[in-house]
Amino acid sequence: MSDTQLPVLPAVEAEIRRLALSVSAPELHGGVCGWLAGGGGGGPEWLAQVMADPALPPVASGTSLDAMREASAAQLANRSFEFELLLPSADASLAERSGALFDWCRGFVGAFGLAAGDKALLSEDSREALADLVRLGAAQAQDEGDEEDEEALVELEEFVRVAALLLHGDCVLAPRHRQQFN
Repeated sequence: MSDTQLPVLPAVEAEIRRLALSVSAPELHGGVCGWLAGGGGGGPEWLAQVMADPALPPVASGTSLDAMREASAAQLANRSFEFELLLPSADASLAERSGALFDWCRGFVGAFGLAAGDKALLSEDSREALADLVRLGAAQAQDEGDEEDEEALVELEEFVRVAALLLHGDCVLAPRHRQQFN
């Protein structure tokens, strides 16, 4: 697996069960992405920071969770827009996929707030994107849908992906660029 390829969802779910975490794989992936996008550190203690539970052990190197964090950090920093969300495959039900997307957004928003705090310098576009992510995180999955709902979910996934990149750009990449010019 390359350092920019996410581990498969079942591997992350298995590691979450092994650690007895009360979070879904999409929510944890959203959390690590929010943490990184908000400027949080990537050391082995990231799980305790993202979950706001100092009792959690450091993430062991070579595990699915470690691979998930490494791939997410690389994808966010890459700027080639290859950033991926860890979500169920397209053959999962609409309810499962939309629920996972909303979980992802909840995880992202919570961890982003922990990392960025209330002093983040966000562009107007980023503030709007963050507000939309908050609304999506509060949404509930619907049980069934039609082709239009499927298309809307694909568009929402793309919006969430771009919103995460935008927030990472404001909180992490922009400060790095400013430092280069000082």
